[in-house]
Amino acid sequence: MTHQTVGHAPAGDRDGPLADCPDSALVPPGHEPRCPVDITLAALGGRWTPLVVREFLRRGQATYSELSAALPALSDKVLSDRLAQLTSAGVIERHRTPGWPPRVRYVLTSQGRALEPVVRSMWEWGTARRDALN
Repeated sequence: MTHQTVGHAPAGDRDGPLADCPDSALVPPGHEPRCPVDITLAALGGRWTPLVVREFLRRGQATYSELSAALPALSDKVLSDRLAQLTSAGVIERHRTPGWPPRVRYVLTSQGRALEPVVRSMWEWGTARRDALN
């Protein structure tokens, strides 16, 4: 998932906080992102993904059943897709315990823990927005 408008510094501000993401870092859809913001959005892309990450930040690890109970609005397919996406992105790891029935636990990785300031910023912005609307 790429977002073509992300990473552009305002005109005249090529030394600002987004200066390390020049126009040449923006890539057409279907290619690997190179812009740091785009890379983050690729890992967190899709509706509900940040909320799944939030649950891992709260717990550190969880089973599918625990996540399903914590996020009842998610269908089984969406939750399964998000877990596969986050595993592929290196945000969580899947640990299977042998035996019957098989037990699977998902564990937040160090890369996943590094997303805490991102999710915290989303929380703070959302709180301020909610308070401004009320």
